[in-house]
Amino acid sequence: MTHFDVATAAVQAALDAGARYADARVMHRRYESMSARNGEIEELAQHEDAGIGVRALVGSGWGFSAVPDLTDAAARAAGTRAAKIAAASARVPGPGTGLIPATGVTGSWSSDCRIDPLGVPLSDKGDLLTGATRTMTEHGADLAEGIYQVWDTGKWFVSSEGHRIDQHIRECGAGIWATTVGDGETQRRSYPSHRGQYGTAGWELVDSLDLTAHAARIAQEARELLTAPQCPAGETTLILGGEQLALQIHESVGHAIELDRILGWEAAFAGTSWLDLAQLGSLRYGSELMNITIDPTIPGALGSFGFDDEGTPAAKRDAVREGRWVGVLAGRDSAAVAGLDYAGSVRADGWSRLPMVRMTNVGLEPGPHTLDEIIAATDDGVLMDVNRSWSIDDKRLNFQFGCEIGWEVKNGRRGRMLRNPTYTGIGPRFWRSMDMLSAESVAWGTPNCGKGQPGQIGHTGHPAAPARFTNVRVGVRG
Repeated sequence: MTHFDVATAAVQAALDAGARYADARVMHRRYESMSARNGEIEELAQHEDAGIGVRALVGSGWGFSAVPDLTDAAARAAGTRAAKIAAASARVPGPGTGLIPATGVTGSWSSDCRIDPLGVPLSDKGDLLTGATRTMTEHGADLAEGIYQVWDTGKWFVSSEGHRIDQHIRECGAGIWATTVGDGETQRRSYPSHRGQYGTAGWELVDSLDLTAHAARIAQEARELLTAPQCPAGETTLILGGEQLALQIHESVGHAIELDRILGWEAAFAGTSWLDLAQLGSLRYGSELMNITIDPTIPGALGSFGFDDEGTPAAKRDAVREGRWVGVLAGRDSAAVAGLDYAGSVRADGWSRLPMVRMTNVGLEPGPHTLDEIIAATDDGVLMDVNRSWSIDDKRLNFQFGCEIGWEVKNGRRGRMLRNPTYTGIGPRFWRSMDMLSAESVAWGTPNCGKGQPGQIGHTGHPAAPARFTNVRVGVRG
């Protein structure tokens, strides 16, 4: 049997058991990672799994069943079980569940990949990580670490509405970290970001990072941070590097615009959302420079795909336009409840997990400036870059972030290095204060976004560029 045959059998079994709608996803995923520490290989992990997950809708109740068995009998049993669970769920009183209309799609999609990450010899990958970490130790790092990760995923999706879609998605990325230890103080510098850089691409992405070329610099900066002055406390002009702004978008915009959080369906991992659907289209989220898009079509970005896990074709849409909140991340059922006519943002992190609303590529469109121009236009402020810590409340509203490194900005020039820089704010007030934005955008990848119970790990992308914010409280400690 083909994977499509298995999925079709599961869907038909669910319909035979009373479902009014059913879909099935067969997934086959291979994963590989390697880590190094101080010039030696620390760990090599290689995993492979396959299975099928089936959703069924009976009345107003959803059911889900999954098995690591791709035989016809196992698929049919999973479909029947999903329908029975849905029927049991429908007995609990509650509002009706509908789906926005969809036309059955037959399609195929593969991510661009010039160098197969799993085809690169392990010896070459190991040499890359051991060489970079050894260089960091030679230039002052007490602890030097590096890692790469690779995911190779095949998906076959069938629905009772006529969908028949297959996708092949290859993702990878890498990063290095230097830690130094002083008198009651530790400092860390990362490249290219605090978790590495990842994308929906082949090993050419890792090659482009040129980890070894940056190893000495980040080790030296980590050593210098031990004796750098503390970031001063107070209210000032804040310039954020693109990597930190990507996390700011992720935490204070991306999660906040997830429709299941807004509706109160989802509250795990830092709660719901401060947004009110009654204000969609009218709420002032940020300044006119704030243009946030939801775009799973960006080539190479980590949140890209051809179709989401409900079979909705990937499409770009606005979330914030000229500072006004205009769009959400939605699935077909949440969109129906909210009275919207679009979905496209539902994914699961494996065959054994129920698809849910997840970020795709949620990013800030570039502005008209450069980082040099932003610094030159700033008389007194602080430039911060690369995340070190994050905290946000359960409404995705009040936040506090720490960065690895900062610099004074005085009279239009970058000055001395600052250690332990932090800043805090309230989401919409912070975004409304953005008055300069760079055109130097990068689609930063987040491979470890947590959501749901049981927990799921999502892969998301966040295009972002350096930006300036006025009257921000910095240097918060304790």
